Amino acid sequence: MGRKLRMGMIGGGTGSFIGDVHRKAAAIDGMIDLVCGAFSSNAEKSKASGAALFLPEDRCYGSFEEMILKEIELPESIRMDFVSIVTPNHMHFAPAKLALEHGFHVVCDKPMTLTLEQTLEIESIVEKSGKIFALTHNYTGYPMVKQARAMVENGDLGHIRKIQVQYLQGWLSTAVEQTGQKQASWRVDPTKSGIGGALGDIGTHAENLMGYITGLKIKELAADLGRFGEGRVLDDDGNLLLRMENGAKGTMSISQIALGEENNLAIKVYGDKGSLEWEQENPNRLITHWLEEPVKVYTPNGNDLYDAALNVSRIPAGHPEGYLEAFATIYKNFATHVMAILSGETIERPDYPTVKDGVRGMQFIYAAVESDKNNAAWTTFKK
Repeated sequence: MGRKLRMGMIGGGTGSFIGDVHRKAAAIDGMIDLVCGAFSSNAEKSKASGAALFLPEDRCYGSFEEMILKEIELPESIRMDFVSIVTPNHMHFAPAKLALEHGFHVVCDKPMTLTLEQTLEIESIVEKSGKIFALTHNYTGYPMVKQARAMVENGDLGHIRKIQVQYLQGWLSTAVEQTGQKQASWRVDPTKSGIGGALGDIGTHAENLMGYITGLKIKELAADLGRFGEGRVLDDDGNLLLRMENGAKGTMSISQIALGEENNLAIKVYGDKGSLEWEQENPNRLITHWLEEPVKVYTPNGNDLYDAALNVSRIPAGHPEGYLEAFATIYKNFATHVMAILSGETIERPDYPTVKDGVRGMQFIYAAVESDKNNAAWTTFKK
């Protein structure tokens, strides 16, 4: 296209873990520059954060409203192309809506919004605006996840019969939210997190990873949720039974009170010809099993990879690729799509989580909460 894309950021100010992750990930492939931001709901902190990132003073805004309304008035040659929203859940909807309505593409953290109603409204706005919306389910960016998906799509595993997925953490084993820990305090607050606790924070990742690799959607689920932390009203643990649309059965285990666990996202997919397993804490190995062949292990830039995996393997085989690179793949594929649009080209099948994934994620949260309220009764997804 002849230039990099220009990104504006909402949230992610000084001291923010996820804001820094987004900035680093967006920069890895050399396709995106951060040009402006509204980094905090506090105008003074926002401008100080922008200054610390060496942005021009006049592109450091006191609020997301100011940023969007002033950026749209700038010449096309310098204004931002898209916004990246890296705020807590309750602050996703308003800036996403305003950005889309003013002609900007959007990258947003998950879950998409605070409520299902807001999510459906964003979906409608995306469809009407023609703008694109990417959701940062970053674990789909790993090369071995791409390889797993391509193998399922190619029929290598045959008919999918069973899926096991887990996402286990232990960082909320104690009441850290009562110590002033900012990341914990908003996640256990339903006014900021929504109706799902662990469901929204990590369960949506598990649901999205399962759907991304297998191409299957959950038809019904039965959810038994736990609230072990003292005084917590949102779930911090859960076990779910799943019925998939093709007749496959599934199980999902999520927890943020699994003492000793760090970031144990893992999946196993069983077909009638073969099976596969992948772990986020050891992401450069995809292990496969076959009816009449030896176990085979795939690695990034290794042998016998499909193009989907090779295209996002950035470094030679044997060199570890990790979390930041996987996150960067979301930005790379999103940026490739935006650049195609700006160049008058089309991409038939963009490879990043979209607004549709955001809707599905919110439906998952709502269905699981409804099931839990009804003694883990089987519950159908509703839209």
